[in-house]
Amino acid sequence: MGDLTLRRRLDPTAGVEVYEVKLGDEFLMSSLFTVAEIELSTRALRLLDGDDLDVVVGGLGLGYTATAVLEDPRVRSLLVVERLSQVIGWHERGLVPASVPSSDRARMVNEDFFALAAGSGFDPGSPGRQFHAVLLDVDHSPRHLLSPSHADFYTAEGTARLARLLRPGGVFALWSNDPPDEDYLHTLRGSFPNAIAEIIEFANPLQDRPATNTVYLAQHRS
Repeated sequence: MGDLTLRRRLDPTAGVEVYEVKLGDEFLMSSLFTVAEIELSTRALRLLDGDDLDVVVGGLGLGYTATAVLEDPRVRSLLVVERLSQVIGWHERGLVPASVPSSDRARMVNEDFFALAAGSGFDPGSPGRQFHAVLLDVDHSPRHLLSPSHADFYTAEGTARLARLLRPGGVFALWSNDPPDEDYLHTLRGSFPNAIAEIIEFANPLQDRPATNTVYLAQHRS
């Protein structure tokens, strides 16, 4: 998909040290803008009742979504599916500020999230395993994809396959850099009766104005 780059620099405008991830010419993530990545986790988990929650995060990145998951004491296990072994290595070596090392609660799977979603599920050791929540932050949006191979996931058929990997009452949450997409919400509602898009506003110190991302939240039938 292109050359993967992690860089650290001192931003003269914000006056802070910034970590950035690029894939080819595309910016994937910056430590300046993590509000929506964290909200992806907190808003999804807020919809769930009970303890001993099993969660999947698709896309490790700088680790802010996965770290927020582990901060919830109700989470029993976290499975992080990351296609790029280099990204997992950054976390194992502590090269990023929100490192997510493997532990009793967190396990890394070096696989393609979208291929697993289309196959037997996210846990290679337990085909068909169901989870309480699946959180995804890989593509820029359901329309702006990093790879054409991801497109099937956002169709009605791909959404139905995903729904089978969630427990009753489970939640799928998706980060997007674009405004809410009504067509994609319609697709989600074909498998998830409760699907909404929430706009997350945060400060943009580089442009001295607010910026927004979108978090889609879709809950399985109980």
